[in-house]
Amino acid sequence: MNRARKNDNGSGKTGANRVVMRLFIAGNAPNSVQAIANLKVICSEYFGHTHNLEIIDTLEDPLRALADGVLITPTLIKVSPKPRMKVVGNLSAKSAVLLALGIKEKAG
Repeated sequence: MNRARKNDNGSGKTGANRVVMRLFIAGNAPNSVQAIANLKVICSEYFGHTHNLEIIDTLEDPLRALADGVLITPTLIKVSPKPRMKVVGNLSAKSAVLLALGIKEKAG
């Protein structure tokens, strides 16, 4: 499967409240698989269908990673809304990911 341009919510639309993210991974490496799983849980819990997630496999498209300044995988980039933020790692630190995405953690 070519994951170079995967739009996770299927809508393809962007709007003022839509969060646009890029997740750079390295094939099926354990940290990449874990980052995808962790991000999907966060997106499901906090965004529903109000996000666009593009997953870029750096093994298939290394120049894309370099163009975005990604040297380590997995790396999540929040493209919009501004400010642009990066989170490096398997995204298991949910609080840090939410902070980078500008989202308040749900009480619970």
